[in-house]
Amino acid sequence: MIKISLLGYGNLGQHLARKLQELEGIQLVEIYSPSQKTDKSLNVPVINDLKNLSDADLYIAAVSDDAIAEISQKLPKDYTLVHTSGTVALDVLERQSKRGVFYPLQSFSKGHSVAFDQIPICLEANNAETMELLERLAAKISQKVVHINSQDRLNLHLGAVLVNNFANHLYTLSNHHLKQKGLSLDLLHPLILETAKKAVVIGPEWSQTGPAKRGDLKTIERHLGLIEDEQLKEMYNLLSDSIRAHTKSK
Repeated sequence: MIKISLLGYGNLGQHLARKLQELEGIQLVEIYSPSQKTDKSLNVPVINDLKNLSDADLYIAAVSDDAIAEISQKLPKDYTLVHTSGTVALDVLERQSKRGVFYPLQSFSKGHSVAFDQIPICLEANNAETMELLERLAAKISQKVVHINSQDRLNLHLGAVLVNNFANHLYTLSNHHLKQKGLSLDLLHPLILETAKKAVVIGPEWSQTGPAKRGDLKTIERHLGLIEDEQLKEMYNLLSDSIRAHTKSK
């Protein structure tokens, strides 16, 4: 039995808490939440003071990046502490003699379930004992568990921001533009899904299409004439130029 204390109850913390309670051989002994606002159906003790932490085999800090160092400083040096950030180096937990990173590479939103068994779990630890503990836990959650150091994890997180956060923002801008013109993003849903599918199946470079790819300058000019927002117009030009440059480099 692995006893786990979950520190934080934000987007990831909420998903992780529910998943941990489903697993055999795992006991979620408590949740640390300063606001004490948690899902009562979890039936797990909730504390709002780190001084009241229970004994556990593993303490998982699912908090904002800026709060990780503070958590580390407030916990005893002999606690096995890991954080869940894609950007923060392992060394931020140098106070703990047993430390690591347990990074589920996925976007988590409240009220939207995810398939944890398909999520890559990226692990890092400062010793074999901690790594073995993290491997045991990760294997219960996901089919894809990888060892990644802090620098590689940061690069991976950058890639995640490009394909997730930036791509989603483009969906938002498209939705805003279409609404202004009395159109619905619903009509683009099949295209969004197909684009993502092709990027995974045949690769993003091979699935690139569109006016910039084929050098259709007339269509590009027509599009630019429709865009009223100067920032969006600049983004359109930058992305079109980038697509054209990549196309020429092949």
